[in-house]
Amino acid sequence: MTTIRVPATTANLGAGFDCIGAALSMYNEFTFTPIDTPDLVIAVQGLEAAKVDTGTSNLAYQAFLKLYARIDQTPPVIQLEILLGVPLARGLGSSATAIVGGLLGANELAGNPLSQSEVMELAIKMEGHPDNVVPALIGGCRLAATANSGWAIADIPWHSSIVPVVAIPDFELSTTEARSVLPTEYSRADAIFNTAHLGLMIRGLETGNPQWLTAGLTDKIHQPYRQKLITGYGDVESAVIAAGGYGMVISGAGPTLLAITTATSAEAVATAMTEAWAIHQIQVQARSLQLDLQGAIVY
Repeated sequence: MTTIRVPATTANLGAGFDCIGAALSMYNEFTFTPIDTPDLVIAVQGLEAAKVDTGTSNLAYQAFLKLYARIDQTPPVIQLEILLGVPLARGLGSSATAIVGGLLGANELAGNPLSQSEVMELAIKMEGHPDNVVPALIGGCRLAATANSGWAIADIPWHSSIVPVVAIPDFELSTTEARSVLPTEYSRADAIFNTAHLGLMIRGLETGNPQWLTAGLTDKIHQPYRQKLITGYGDVESAVIAAGGYGMVISGAGPTLLAITTATSAEAVATAMTEAWAIHQIQVQARSLQLDLQGAIVY
């Protein structure tokens, strides 16, 4: 038996579209136990457990099979127990936790034939992009870029004064829908804007500089288009700034919104986000979190 704990993630961080992600202190757990019966058993507990597939199409199990196919071994029949602490389809990397959990569970039961970087490459192939699975696997805030035929992964320092606050609404938004509203081409001006603001955001995260953070959290690649899918977006953003937050971004594909603030303002920001969405009859769970520095842990 082996248990894998995988953190939630927030991706994009404004101008860091499809290349930056950070691990957060919310978790899913996956326990893999080889069994002598002929059929797979999957049991799910926790948040929205009834929505999780308990058959062979389960994403964590598909990742489990993917690793065994990679090492050319027959996978054992298992009992998979899932404890959910990360909401589904809310832009907090729930699918990334399943992919990383399944790959690491298989790797552990197989005797760890693959290195962390090899597991990471498999995870990126399954997810399609690196911004969620990389921090889910190794923790911290990470920038991922293609390098020759592989990936270059850079750590982005996160100043100790910076606190992420998430506001998770009671509705879902699929990644497919969120991607469907994006343009296929962008102007040179928008590309330059995002390049400059990505640099500001990275320096702001490193130093805690308020001006750099506020400017750096803006972008012109995805948020202007996706915010139309999130009722009350503008009101929530205004509330964050009024309560002392540096700024707000869409977490992943949404609809969760992520505010960046300080410990002294975190509670006020969470309350402001909740109240702003309540005007639109939307219930939210707002809470301050921490940056998870460990990534996925094998017990």
